Amino acid sequence: KQWYQRRVAITAGRLGGIRCFSDIGSRFEAAQVKLNTLTEDPGNAAKLKIYGLFKQANVGSCNIPKPGGFNFVAKAKYDVWKGLGDMTQDQAKEEYIAFVAELAGSEEPAPAAAPAGTVAGLDVTTEAGVLTIRLNRPEKFNALTWEMYTGIADSLIAHAEDPSVKVAVLTGTGKWYCAGNDLSNFTKNMPAGGPQEMALNGKNVLNHFCDAMIKFPKPLIAAVNGPAIGIPVTTLGLCDLVYCTDNATFKTPFVSLGQSPEGCSSFIFPRTFGFAKANEMLLTERQITAQEACDGGLVTRIFSEDRFRDEVDKVVKHMASLPPQSMRISKGLIRHELNEKLLEVNARECEVLRERWLSDECMTAIMNFMNRKK
Repeated sequence: KQWYQRRVAITAGRLGGIRCFSDIGSRFEAAQVKLNTLTEDPGNAAKLKIYGLFKQANVGSCNIPKPGGFNFVAKAKYDVWKGLGDMTQDQAKEEYIAFVAELAGSEEPAPAAAPAGTVAGLDVTTEAGVLTIRLNRPEKFNALTWEMYTGIADSLIAHAEDPSVKVAVLTGTGKWYCAGNDLSNFTKNMPAGGPQEMALNGKNVLNHFCDAMIKFPKPLIAAVNGPAIGIPVTTLGLCDLVYCTDNATFKTPFVSLGQSPEGCSSFIFPRTFGFAKANEMLLTERQITAQEACDGGLVTRIFSEDRFRDEVDKVVKHMASLPPQSMRISKGLIRHELNEKLLEVNARECEVLRERWLSDECMTAIMNFMNRKK
């Protein structure tokens, strides 16, 4: 009888172990399915963590050589996996399960899909002679994706000869005008040609974007509704009128990201602010206030935040009521000699940026920035 009871206890223990193993395995599989149902992009730091835990859970400790310096995506993946050290596979599965549950629990209801022919993150409308291009990613501070760059450029080109459009307005949604380049442009959907192709594609997108602003023949107004960082600052010099709120700030953090000026700022800023002030912005990355931007000539006028939209609307409606050919011809005279130079500067800046994006310095800076966001 004692022998029988002992065998039953041993068998039950073994079955309990099998049941426990089966439970973590099934929960791990369920978490993978759940991850694929998320509708909101969890961000690059979360995706790297998911990758590391998944590899640790299935393979164990990192067993691959460190990638070369030019593949910063592979380096980021390597670092996060290597950082898990000797964590057991079961521990990694449990962490993976808990993290996916956390992501699923914090996700807000999915927004409605963008209508066919539109670009996610952009609202483009035409009304009463006004083309309005509104950046609409307030949860990402209106940061620009490659698709948004192309969407803005294509909208300007499509309405350049549209007689119903007399003036165009660029603005943002929420408290920010634009936080600049979405750095996930460099870390997701790596093309088959690797970083070289990614950098060339980025150069072409940026060149197309700035060229479209330079060549737009009608008044182009920037309505800066809040802080701006990077390319939404540099391209203000390509606009004809710039209005901002009194709480707007302007910063160009190119050097700390291992990059270089764009938007023709290497040419326009020294001629707007003077070389000393332009260097302070472009080289030391000093953030300037709305008043400083206005005093320096980058901004036309400042309005209080509570009156901003109304005041800008008055200006836009007035311009839309003016004779359109007169405005177009006047802009052409003002910009005639400048535009050829700007196209040349834009091409040069974009080529330099392509080279910078492939540098170890830039890749390391972007990786460090993304790691700080974890």
